[in-house]
Amino acid sequence: MLVRLGELVIDVTPLRTSSGYRRVFTAQTLTVLTTALTNVAINLHVYQLTGSSVQVGLVSLVFGLALLAGLLAGGVLADRLDRRRLILGTRTLVAVVLAGLAVNAALPHPLLGFVYVAAVLAGAINGLGGSALMAAVPALVAPAQLAAAGALFTVTSQFGAMVGPTVAGFLAAGPGVAACFAIDAIGYLAGVALMWRIPPLPSEREPQHPLRALAEGFRFVRKDRTVAGLLLIDAWAMVFAMPYSLFPQLGEEVFGGGPSTVGLLYTAPAVGAFAGALASGWTGRFRHSGRALIASVLCWGLAITALGLSGHLWLALVCLGIAGAADTTSEILRRALLQHYTPDHLQGRVSSLWLAQATSGSAVGNAEAGLAARLLGAPGAVIGGGLVCVVGVCLVALTLPALRRASLRGERCPSLPSTA
Repeated sequence: MLVRLGELVIDVTPLRTSSGYRRVFTAQTLTVLTTALTNVAINLHVYQLTGSSVQVGLVSLVFGLALLAGLLAGGVLADRLDRRRLILGTRTLVAVVLAGLAVNAALPHPLLGFVYVAAVLAGAINGLGGSALMAAVPALVAPAQLAAAGALFTVTSQFGAMVGPTVAGFLAAGPGVAACFAIDAIGYLAGVALMWRIPPLPSEREPQHPLRALAEGFRFVRKDRTVAGLLLIDAWAMVFAMPYSLFPQLGEEVFGGGPSTVGLLYTAPAVGAFAGALASGWTGRFRHSGRALIASVLCWGLAITALGLSGHLWLALVCLGIAGAADTTSEILRRALLQHYTPDHLQGRVSSLWLAQATSGSAVGNAEAGLAARLLGAPGAVIGGGLVCVVGVCLVALTLPALRRASLRGERCPSLPSTA
């Protein structure tokens, strides 16, 4: 029993065995924390300049569209250039953009137009580097450690989601939002310094025309049933069972609370996700990875359905905590399986497609939930979305047996030869 309990604890083997991964992890941990400051500060800054929530939303939309374009282009570049140089170069450029935001925010009359330009640049450049960073991990750790490596990244991202907004609020109320941007810029530069000594990660493939290269990535995803299943099962969860846009309405109409209640609703999934990541040691050891992934996404759908039925705040928070833990488990397994079953020369493009889906899918899911709430009310929209997710996951599991058979202990990167 003691051994089994020990295996639940997050596996830190990648940090002990790979100096390259250790540097990337340290840099990413630092960057996640400082980026959380900017995520809050940019919204506060735009609202202070305009007094308009519409403008806040537009800046987020501009950033999201630029990020999406950057991810798709970055996937192609990550498979034809040295991934190390791409990561270091893009992070340096992001630091320059953040420094510009800090200077602009410190001016007596900050320019709103510059904020929009910075959002475009930061989104596109982050997209270019994000695909390369995800594609670099399989070259830095052993295949059996992919799940553990992903879990460690998840712990840092969830910790940043819990701690960052509070710190950003204190900084914005004290030194001001310019301090948040400046600290984030320093964080990116420190990350560059930390990752400077990771080994070169050059592409071993002949360069293709960008459109042909991107098309090759799409063809691989379409033909490889395991990878296609990983993306499909994620889409059902994000598009139909994404309740976050309904939290303000649920907090007021169902739970009879105010902003503090809404804050608890947003915090509960992050707490559950953090706990799930800490207890993720089993994900790299469990043989039936595909089945575990299917079960975790089903758990997400059922927890979201239970949220709509809860009626009591304490029960809703429990449901959201369970949903957050299930979501983290599915993310760890999806990331690891995607890297496990994708050939190295396609890692950048397939990673970019997964990240692009995550970016656009959650946005579509929140919009869909808002529209459904107009027809069914907030609880009805949450219940319906959760049930649709459950049905969709069952359909994917039944029609794609390759996903059920997927295993991190199985053959790595089987399937298709390059079509270059």
